[in-house]
Amino acid sequence: MSVEIKPAKTRKDLGHFIKLPAKIHKGHQNWVPPVYMDEWEYFDPSRNPSFAHCDHILLLACRNSEVVGRCMGLIHHKYNEDHNEKCVRFSFLETYNDAEVFNALIDHVALWGHGLGMDTLVGPLAFSDKDPQGLMIEGFDEPVPIATNCNYPFMVKLTENAGFSKLFDLVVYKIPIPDKFPPVYERVAERFRVNHKSISFVEFKSRWQLRMYIKPVLTLVNNTFTDVYGFSPFSEKEMIDFANRYIIFINPRFVKVALNEHKEVVGAVVAMSDISKGLKLSGGHLFPLGLIYILVSGILSRQLNLLLGAIDPRYQGRGIDVMMGIKLIESARKAGKTFMDSHLELEYNTKVRAEMELIGGVVYKKYRIYQKRISNVATII
Repeated sequence: MSVEIKPAKTRKDLGHFIKLPAKIHKGHQNWVPPVYMDEWEYFDPSRNPSFAHCDHILLLACRNSEVVGRCMGLIHHKYNEDHNEKCVRFSFLETYNDAEVFNALIDHVALWGHGLGMDTLVGPLAFSDKDPQGLMIEGFDEPVPIATNCNYPFMVKLTENAGFSKLFDLVVYKIPIPDKFPPVYERVAERFRVNHKSISFVEFKSRWQLRMYIKPVLTLVNNTFTDVYGFSPFSEKEMIDFANRYIIFINPRFVKVALNEHKEVVGAVVAMSDISKGLKLSGGHLFPLGLIYILVSGILSRQLNLLLGAIDPRYQGRGIDVMMGIKLIESARKAGKTFMDSHLELEYNTKVRAEMELIGGVVYKKYRIYQKRISNVATII
C-alpha cells in the first residue's frame, strides 16, 4: 500500500503522534518512554512557549489506515536570522525499518520548508539544543537517559541513504566518580581558595530554594551558550516551562551555584539521578504509581546525569568549574553514585572535553546532526 502523509491536526492525531514511538520500540531494551503528561504539553502550541518563535508542522505517515511514522518540521526564524541561515529542522522522526515511509516524511518536511524559503534541511534538532537532538551512531548497547534520542541502527542507514551528510557529531562521556581527585584538581582548588575569596558557592537542600535561582541560572545559560549550535535563548516563559519539566525529578543536592561578591550567579552545574528504570516501570505515566517508581529509581540508581553547566565568560579560567565539579562529585559519592553521564557535548568543544577526560571520562556514545541541501526541489520530489 502507498504511504499517505497527513498533518496531525486533531487531539486524536496528536495522540497517535505521541504514542507511536512506544509501538516502534516495543521490545527495544534501551528505549525509555517519555513522561506522557509532558509530551501532551510539549507538542501543544498553546501550552509550549517555544512554538511562538517558529513555524512548524507535525506529520503522520499512514499505510492502510495504520500510523507507521511521524516527524516534526520546524523553522526557527529568530535563530535563522541571527545566524544568517535558511534551515528547516526535522525532529522526533520515528519509523519502522521502511525507506518508503522514512523518505515520504523527510521529503514532505523538505518541500514544506522549501516553500517557505529554506535551502537546507538539518536534524534531528527541535527548538533548541536542550531538546533531544541527533541520531545515535555509536553506543546502541547503552541505556539512554531522559531528554536524549534513542534510535535503532537502521535509522542511521535510512538517513544517509536519503542523501544526508554529517554536519557535526556530539559525544557522551561516561565519567567514573573518583575516590580521590586528580592532583591537578587539588592544585586548582588550593589556588582558587587563595586567589578568589570573593567567589562563594550555594548548595541546596530543598526544591523551594532551587526555584529562587531558576531565572538567574537560565539567564547565565543565555549569556554563555551564544556560540553553541542550535541554542536559542530562553524567554522568561520558557525558563519556567523548562524548570517545571525537570525540577520534580532533581535532587537539590546535585545543583551547585557560584556567586560573585555582588551575589550575582556566575557559575552553575545541574545534574539529576538517572530515572530511566523508573520511567520504564511506569510506562511514562506519573499516576497512580508512576511518580513513586521514578523517584525511587533515582534514589537507587548509581548513575548521575549532567543536564547543564555554565560559567560566566568574565569568570572563565579561574577554577570555578573545578570547584563546582568537586562539590558535585562529593555529593554524588555521598549518594552512592558510581559514574556520571555527561549528556551531549559538541565534538569540537575541546575545552569541556579536556575537562571530562582529565577526570577519567571516556566517550561511550556518539550522536550525529545531519544536513541536506534542498535548494533544488526537483531532487526531492
